[in-house]
Amino acid sequence: MMQLAVDARNELGECALWCERTERLLWTDIPASTLWAHTPALDTTCSWPLPERLASFALTPDDDRLLLGLASGLAFFTLSTGEIERICDVEPTLAGTRINDGRCDRQGRFVFGMFNQDSEPREAVGSFYRLNRDLTLERLPLGKVAIANSICFSPDGATMYYCDSQAAVIRSCDYGDNIGEQRVFADLSGEQGAPDGSTVDAEGYLWNARWGAGRLVRYSPDGNVERVIMLAASQPTCLAFGGPLLDTVYATSARQWLSSAEVANAPKSGGVFRFATDVVGLAEPRFQG
Repeated sequence: MMQLAVDARNELGECALWCERTERLLWTDIPASTLWAHTPALDTTCSWPLPERLASFALTPDDDRLLLGLASGLAFFTLSTGEIERICDVEPTLAGTRINDGRCDRQGRFVFGMFNQDSEPREAVGSFYRLNRDLTLERLPLGKVAIANSICFSPDGATMYYCDSQAAVIRSCDYGDNIGEQRVFADLSGEQGAPDGSTVDAEGYLWNARWGAGRLVRYSPDGNVERVIMLAASQPTCLAFGGPLLDTVYATSARQWLSSAEVANAPKSGGVFRFATDVVGLAEPRFQG
């Protein structure tokens, strides 16, 4: 049964990640420049203010240290001290772009894409990147993007999924040290909502948060819809498998751009939801730099 796990009331909750070692869920409220954490076993929630908007992040081998995808660049963050160690700027010559969705691949590298804040409809001017283990930044040959989202990887790491939310198509490609064949995984043209964050379960099925449609959609590896789960919030943003057995789905949501009447009609918007499921997820890969 769907439950409200945290009544966070985030403007734009995003990047849900479960740390299986500390048994807590982490996520970000992007406009508030705030990192959040919730420990279900203790029913405790805490947060850390950051100097820039945080759109995505990754676990590292040190549970006290995260890799941050801040608006303007990448950095390491120490939770216990608040210390930020800058790694590099990203697209400094494109003033309108910021880092958006990102996730570690199975090889321990951080893959992320950009968001164009400057135009409406948003022009595809940003790129997809990979931060390698030696901290070199590599632009991936996946074309230009306006709103990078849905980045995740098959259980064997040989397939990458990604999208431009504005294009309403989830794409996939052969993945490794090099990028191979690129193809359409799921075409959402004519459907309600846009694809936002995704994750892949242990069976290789992709779960996608459908922004504007109030639903989570599970796709089979061949791109067919296997199930749809409705939320009491119209703007789900990202999801993660958590719990001791990785059989609980957590989903972040947003109340950004909703009118006061829409928020009153769906007061759980901006919260974190959870429900038990009959499949299990995979432990989140950690950045190995």
